[in-house]
Amino acid sequence: MPDKPNGQDIVGRGNAEGARLFRDWFNSLTTAKERNEPAAYVFVMGSLQEILRVFDYHTVFPEIHSLQMAVRRVAHEYLMQAEDYGYSPDICGYVKADVALQLRGGEHPMGTIPKPSLAIMTNACNTYMKWGEIWERMYDCPTFTLDAPGSRAIKSLDWRQNSYFESDRKYVEAQLRELIALCEKLTGKKFDIDKLRDVMEKTNRMSRAYRRVLELNKSHPALFNALNEGTIFLGVVNALRGTADGAKYFEDLVVEMEYKAAHGIGTLRDEKYRLSIVGVPCYPIFRRFYELFSEWGGTFVTSSYLWFASGGADLGFQYDLNRPIESLSEGVLISLRHAMDAMFFQNQWIIDQIDSYGVDGIVYHPIKSCRTTSTGLADNRRWVMEARDVATLFIESDMMDKRVVSEAQMKNRIDAFFEGLATRRLHAQAAA
Repeated sequence: MPDKPNGQDIVGRGNAEGARLFRDWFNSLTTAKERNEPAAYVFVMGSLQEILRVFDYHTVFPEIHSLQMAVRRVAHEYLMQAEDYGYSPDICGYVKADVALQLRGGEHPMGTIPKPSLAIMTNACNTYMKWGEIWERMYDCPTFTLDAPGSRAIKSLDWRQNSYFESDRKYVEAQLRELIALCEKLTGKKFDIDKLRDVMEKTNRMSRAYRRVLELNKSHPALFNALNEGTIFLGVVNALRGTADGAKYFEDLVVEMEYKAAHGIGTLRDEKYRLSIVGVPCYPIFRRFYELFSEWGGTFVTSSYLWFASGGADLGFQYDLNRPIESLSEGVLISLRHAMDAMFFQNQWIIDQIDSYGVDGIVYHPIKSCRTTSTGLADNRRWVMEARDVATLFIESDMMDKRVVSEAQMKNRIDAFFEGLATRRLHAQAAA
């Protein structure tokens, strides 16, 4: 595609194409039942799609269809239905929204979610396994749980240097072979190693490009906002993992971001402050949440969500296609351990982001629905502030439930945060 002087055929292409691919993915789920094609329920941390695609499973991400309810401002209807059914207000909002969706026969604002033929869980999130038990009770569907050993201490530069890594990898490999045997039994299809290689090659292309996109956002000004545009990227990197469309999307996105970097085109017309967000976004007022920062010239250049919810794509890990099963087990182990580290050993990652992305301020956003990602953020904030002279903001709301989101209160805290950033900058200029 030839470049025009103003880049009008390149700039913005990723957002538009990402939205289209995402709609197409939802449409494919809607028609899966009509085509009598099986669907596997999976999660963003450990979807195991490389194996599932070999057996032609559609993959359903309950976290994704739940957050889309919140973005479309209907989540409260689903949450209240699940609570009326007997689920506590204190548990994960994603779970409750999904339960109500199942009670409604898969009815969703973007289409119809098919029933599960298989459910895949991992230990990356403590909620996953209990969530899978709900589907098992509802549908009597087969389930598979992958147990991935976590890090024993703060992450080293390369886990493979650790003496126990190979035994952990073999442990995961044995479980993947069990999943393959289960899929053969359920689908009546013979496992095709060459088809696995093909899927893994597409994942390699996607991961390589996704990592490059994240790196390019070190540019000044930032090329994309990790909060809103980053959510589009996450949707595609999960839903279309291991597909030609997904690989091409991110390769094209690299072209767009490199063009923007070369021409000094930022996601904001006037970028004043570069921010990092730790935690899950506030989806019930998603657009307004973003605006509360962008109105001050604040751009989220990086996000912990782009790390732990990307299925390990941010690592850029490349499968060895000459030893597919062994390499897949290595990649799965690394990506799951990486995701768990993003929640429990994230201190050094945040420091690295401050230095490499030129971060002016960090927004910590613990949420009522998810204690797993929120626990420890206050201690993490204290540690980071001792390690670096950086401004921080601690605001609490929810990723699903608008009943615990106070926009007015949030705005007061955010305005004060930016006033503090402005004062810091004036003092720095005076000292210089």
